[in-house]
Amino acid sequence: MLKDLRLISLASASLFILYICVQLFIPSYTGVFPIEVEIPEGTSFRQAMDILHKHNLIRDKNIFIILGRISGMDKKIRAGYYAFWGYMSPYQVYNRFKEGRIIEYEVTINEGDSLLEIKQKLSQKKIISEVDFERLSTDRTFLSSMNIKSQSLEGYLYPDTYKFPKGAKPSTTLKTMIDRLRREYNQEIWDGLKRLGWDENQMLTLASIIEREAVTDKERPIISAVYHNRLRLGMPLQADPTAIYGIKSYKEKIYRKDLLRNTPYNTYIIKGLPPGPIASPGVQSIRAALNPARLPYLYFVSKNDGTHIFSKTLEEHNRAIRNVRQGIQSTITEEAES
Repeated sequence: MLKDLRLISLASASLFILYICVQLFIPSYTGVFPIEVEIPEGTSFRQAMDILHKHNLIRDKNIFIILGRISGMDKKIRAGYYAFWGYMSPYQVYNRFKEGRIIEYEVTINEGDSLLEIKQKLSQKKIISEVDFERLSTDRTFLSSMNIKSQSLEGYLYPDTYKFPKGAKPSTTLKTMIDRLRREYNQEIWDGLKRLGWDENQMLTLASIIEREAVTDKERPIISAVYHNRLRLGMPLQADPTAIYGIKSYKEKIYRKDLLRNTPYNTYIIKGLPPGPIASPGVQSIRAALNPARLPYLYFVSKNDGTHIFSKTLEEHNRAIRNVRQGIQSTITEEAES
């Protein structure tokens, strides 16, 4: 009798172990195509297991609820979309969920990108639709909620590489990029703003112009000095990138007719800073905007190699322009002869 009880107990234990092994290690979902499962914000662990069970990714959800309690997983759930495949065992499904490996889209915003470029990148990556981006980027209520005193989000979306979860709210995505910008504001930047008596919008506006004009970090404070000197003397900034802002891409060639366009941003037409940034500046341009080099320059011309010639007077500037043009012509002649 005792022997029979032992055999029954052993058989029961073996069946139980087999059952657990099947529940943990034999794939439940056998579909050919990947399946995406959304775990909404605010979902409890038990509700999440219900969702996995509903999609046939696990069989006995009670086993995983117990696992969650033992590991403390039942108190930490990452909302988002999860991707699963037919070859994955329930235990692999659970681990993917435990690790919070949600579907994310990676996007890189470059220094100098404008809202137009950022909109296209976010839309192509299916992070924010163009419609939602355009709506939020000029929405007064949203701008006010982020304490942005500008006409749009131009200049406030920090250039960096981001990973955004699938299904993230457009406002949450944009807030992440704005918060990332403001994490760069150290004491040096706050001191610079106070010293100049500027606000955030003025700082980002000049920084965005510097970002579009400068190629090397070494020249950013020098270009900043030119603009600060012009502001102090009441001279128009005459920054070429401002003339085409909102008209065409900064990657396109700028013509003389562009400099004559009568827009609120064209610093050939208006005096002082334009009403807001023209692109997303990096931290080096932000620092340069607040800390110009102590130099007397009022003009600069590109040498077409990423650097510039700086001048104190218009006469020097015109001579520099002639030298650059002659250099270009000489290069063209040499190439033609060769």
